Amino acid sequence: MSFALYMLGFLVFIAGVIWACVVAGVPQLYIMIGAVILLGIGILSAVSRTRAKDPPVPRD
Repeated sequence: MSFALYMLGFLVFIAGVIWACVVAGVPQLYIMIGAVILLGIGILSAVSRTRAKDPPVPRD
């Protein structure tokens, strides 16, 4: 899976969480803090899941 596709899915997830928080009446400051934290988690997990594996080192 590509990094862009993974991040697109995670952004849709964050948008859904933000929408639910707005409907629930959560203050905007807390929504923004949560969104930034989720975005950081999304970037970290996308990089770790889509990173190419290092090729094996040939033995002599």
